[in-house]
Amino acid sequence: MQGISILICDDDPVVHESLKIYLKNENFNCLSAYDGEEALKQIKCFMPSLIILDIMMPKLNGLEVCKEVRKTSSVPIIMLTAKGEEIDRILGLELGADDYIVKPFSPREVVARIKAIRRRIMENVADGKPSTLFFDHLEISLKKYQVKYDNQVIISTPKEVETLYLLASNPGQVFSREQILDRVWGCDYYGDTRTVDTHIKRIRAKLPQEGMNWGLQTVYGVGYKFEVD
Repeated sequence: MQGISILICDDDPVVHESLKIYLKNENFNCLSAYDGEEALKQIKCFMPSLIILDIMMPKLNGLEVCKEVRKTSSVPIIMLTAKGEEIDRILGLELGADDYIVKPFSPREVVARIKAIRRRIMENVADGKPSTLFFDHLEISLKKYQVKYDNQVIISTPKEVETLYLLASNPGQVFSREQILDRVWGCDYYGDTRTVDTHIKRIRAKLPQEGMNWGLQTVYGVGYKFEVD
């Protein structure tokens, strides 16, 4: 894990202390930010490998930070939310967060989520399939974790890239929400299937919906597929 930096963004020093103990035991490098403005400065200066981002922070809240980060970066983001604040979790996912953890949490759970994200990124790159897919004006690269349309980079989160790659690498195959969760988020994911709908919605908003020989389609009552004419 050497060289992997984790930025912890939370206004509670206890959260930083408890997470750092476990993260450093896994040989992660740890950075800290205690408010939203400081978080953006740290992200710009150090370009962390992953961000743990609390929603309730002074100056700029986590949702505002997430929205700003997603304008330029696809770095994985795990949101921290208070128990019962479902609307915040949904908003976080819509703004581009890759995962969320509900407070109070176990530091071991956070480490497990980080490892799961890292593991799936590595597995996706090395699963034997072409690392880059090409369609009409569309390029999907797992090697670079990048989506391009008309040779222009479309800022996408890792989960958006993985979801689109999964569907596009199996054109015509219908995937249920549960199958997408299992393949992209992993069997250890604790969230619900609406997470998939949120990510599909975000992908569609970034890509043209007409005039192409490909399209991301909803199969009502089942799930989604990537169709090529």
